[in-house]
Amino acid sequence: MNFKKKLNVLNYVHLSRYFFTLSIILTILGGLCLGFFGLNYGVDFKAGSNVDISLTKDLSADDVKPIVEKLGLTRGVEYTEGDNRLNIRFTEVLSPDHDHQLKEEIKKLDAGASFEVNTVDTEMAKELAANAIKAVLISCIGIIVYVSIRFEWRFALAAVIALLHDAFIVVALFSVFRWEVDLTFIIAVLTIIGYSINDTIVIFDRIRENLRFAKIKTRQDLIELVNHSISQTIMRSLYTALTVFIAALFLFFFAGESIRMFSLAMTIGILFGAYSTIFIASPLWFIFKSKQNNNKSGKPSKATV
Repeated sequence: MNFKKKLNVLNYVHLSRYFFTLSIILTILGGLCLGFFGLNYGVDFKAGSNVDISLTKDLSADDVKPIVEKLGLTRGVEYTEGDNRLNIRFTEVLSPDHDHQLKEEIKKLDAGASFEVNTVDTEMAKELAANAIKAVLISCIGIIVYVSIRFEWRFALAAVIALLHDAFIVVALFSVFRWEVDLTFIIAVLTIIGYSINDTIVIFDRIRENLRFAKIKTRQDLIELVNHSISQTIMRSLYTALTVFIAALFLFFFAGESIRMFSLAMTIGILFGAYSTIFIASPLWFIFKSKQNNNKSGKPSKATV
């Protein structure tokens, strides 16, 4: 199959050099932010108690603060207000007495209030954080093995670099803006990884299919093959990304407080997933493949990207 000059196709491989530079800059800045500021861990990953209150009256954090101060629990307490809801996060684990007294005092202000208390001790917090990291690493190893068997190791390496790029950018943004990281955030990161690899595989499958019929003699032939493969699947990728993005965005604005960070992470991850699929994963495969061709020929091609 001869791709030359058949269509006026955007040169994605050429443009990728600029996006590689952008991604490297974002990765370095994100790494620096993570190094200096770390992540704003929620109660799921640090010791403490989280009290979620469903209200029947119009109560605010200012109404509840005197109760908390009376119990002597003012250190590191955070309040989040929502529609008929109030969330109180304590950096220390509430004792049974404090838990009982807090509920009784709030019920004096709102007799119909209901409570959901989640407590995490220090050991459990460390175990959850370690398991979250393991989940991401195991998923990446599984993807490498699957894609290597289904395609080849160059596809696998390019795909994993792209999806790790997506996950890292989301983590870095959460560090920069001090958004809370909880278990739903980890679920969102794993979902983003799954979405990103699915979108990437679609383009990789088209590249592999085109390779079967293409006559690749020069580096320029390989560039044209990658560009045409992306152009043949880009609308499908954009439509899919837009659909999921709209759903995640509406969840962020209209869903409950409990999945707000999940929705936010998904919204960001979908955007970077579509970006990396087009401008990171496929051009990376081209780089790996062109090096293989150069090694076989014994000399580099004079064609430019």
